[in-house]
Parts: sequence; structure tokens; C-alpha cells
Amino acid sequence: METLIVLIYAALCIFIFKLFRIPKNKWTVPTAVLGGIILVSSLVLVMNYNHPFSRQVREAYVVTPLVSEVRARVVSIDVEPNELVKAGTPLFTLDSAKYEAVVEQLSAELQDALRNSQGRVATVSEAQAALVAAQAQRDQASRTLARYRNASSAFSRQQIDQAQRNFDTAAAGVGQAQAAFERAQAQQQTGDGELDPLVAAKQAQLEQAQLDLEHTVIRAPTDGYLTQLAVRPGMMAVTLPLRPLGVFLHKQEGHFTGAFRQQSLQRIQPGSEAELIFNALPGKVFSARVDQVLPAIAEAQLVAGDRLVGGAAFANPDSRVLVTFKLEEDQDLPPLPLGVTAQAAVYSEHRDHLSVMRKILLRMLSWQHYLYLDH
Repeated sequence: METLIVLIYAALCIFIFKLFRIPKNKWTVPTAVLGGIILVSSLVLVMNYNHPFSRQVREAYVVTPLVSEVRARVVSIDVEPNELVKAGTPLFTLDSAKYEAVVEQLSAELQDALRNSQGRVATVSEAQAALVAAQAQRDQASRTLARYRNASSAFSRQQIDQAQRNFDTAAAGVGQAQAAFERAQAQQQTGDGELDPLVAAKQAQLEQAQLDLEHTVIRAPTDGYLTQLAVRPGMMAVTLPLRPLGVFLHKQEGHFTGAFRQQSLQRIQPGSEAELIFNALPGKVFSARVDQVLPAIAEAQLVAGDRLVGGAAFANPDSRVLVTFKLEEDQDLPPLPLGVTAQAAVYSEHRDHLSVMRKILLRMLSWQHYLYLDH
């Protein structure tokens, strides 16, 4: 941009020299050159500070690596790459034979556990009935022993001792029946209303197996595109995040992010007026607003590790600040691939009369996008 200003000033000087027929001598030419250096330098420095500009603007977007949650071979690829699909559309189908077999096995084991649980219910009922019978037998032996003792003259000592032994045996039987009843209850359930623990365990295993079976079909997480597809049927899908099956590009509006010098922080504020030009759209300028200034500079981040951080990590003094932009609602951007490059200018309220010069230079730069050479 500084070159454009110099060229404009040179053209203006030539025009003035021609129009007013100013002689070219050792006084007029150096004066024009020196005056131009001072004038252009002052304008550029003041304009750059108050109305910052960046050539490093790009549209950022988010992708999702498609990682399988089960290990199986790829059977089929169900969509064409780079075509729009709806959320939930099957993308890949994996071999599900192993997981179907696990589901069938666990279903059978669950049915067996349910039958055993019903058997344990019957066992509880039987143990309860046996406990009631043992208690009745004990009560009968207790009454008989009491009658013998109250009428001791009518019964021999041997009969009374036999009645005592019958009562002791009946009381022991009640204790055994009570223990059997409590043991049957413990095997049946852990609390009021809870499932048999064995049945609950089998049911949880079956649900996990059914979930693994569902994961043999990998579906689109949102509306978007399956791109850079390199998977073919027969390849092994694994659960490692470093080996995704593909990359899913979400249908989204990209975020325009520019890298500005740190000196521009004094004049870039959220909500400030801005303009964007795109390499792909020569001659067009789009109005925008500063959305936010990112709160950190990536080059200075520290990550926990086994080595101390040295001064080399902070050796770059020209690390730039990232600023995001949002196009005005009335600006219709033509369909472009996500990730296009652009340039941006931010107009602050300081020295606003110089913003006109920035706008002119920005439009001239946009026209230059018509001109390029392929090497």
C-alpha cells in the first residue's frame, strides 16, 4: 500500500509540474522528493496506527475426524465424497457379524438369568413356607412341653424329657428355616423394587453389546460433507484417534480471522467498523464488524512437559494478534470454498478523516487481484 501512495504522489507531482510549468532544477525536484517523503511517511504512519490493515486474513472452519468406536473391517462406503448429506445419514458400514453374535449370546444368557431369577423367587416362597411350618412345629412342641410340666404327676420323667428334646429340635429347625429364608431373599434382590443383580448385570452387558452393534454403522454427525475419502472396503477400522476413517466437513458459516500487529491493539475494539476484500472476488469490498479480539497469542503458550522452556520459545517479537470478523447482515457473500484468503482493514474513531485514504487503498488493492501471473 505504501507503494501505491508513493505512485499517487509521484503522479500528482508530475501533474503539478506540467500544469504550472515549474522548472526542474536542483531546488524544485529535491523539494518535491523531500516533501513527498515527509508527507507520505506521516500519512502512512498515522493511518497504519489508527486504521490497521492486515493481509493475513483467512476463513476458519471446523472439521470432525471420523473415528470408529469399534474394531471391524469396512464393508461399504454409503455416500459419495464431497456431496451434502443430512445428519444421521450412514457414511460407512462395518462388518457386524462378530457383534451380532455377541448380542445373540448375551440375549440367551439374559433369558437364562431371568429363568434362574424366577426359580429363585420360587425358592424364596418355599423357604418362607418351610419357615412357617417349622415355627408351627416349634409352637406345638412348646405347648406339649408346657402341658407335661403342668401335669407332672400324670407323666413319667422319661416322657417329660422326650417332650423337652422335641421342643429343642423344633426350635433348631426354626433357626435353620430362618437362615434358609434369608439366604434365598439375599440371592433374589438387593432391595425393595430392585432387579435381581445377576439379571441386571446381564442386561447391562446386552445393552453395551447392542450399542457396539449400532456403532458398526458410522453416521453423519450433522449436515455436511464427507471429504478427503481414502478408505476402501476391506480396510480395518480401529478405535485409535490417530487413524480416522475420514474427515467430516460440517455445513457452517466460516469465521473470518485476521492476524494483526500488536501495535494495532490500541485501535481494534469489538464492534469497530471493518472492510474485507477477497482474492477470489476482485474489485468487491464487503462491510464487516470486529467480532472479538482473541484473548491469547498462540506462540506464547506453555504446555506441561519434561523439559524447561527456554528463551527460544519467546524469541519472535512479531507474534500477531488474532481478530475475528463478522460480515454485516446485508452483505451477501457468493458461494466460496471454506478457507478462502482475504485482506481486512479496521476503521477506528481516531483520525477518521484518514480512513478515506485507507478505503481508497483497500479498493485499489482489490482491483489488483485481477492481475496475477502463474509461474
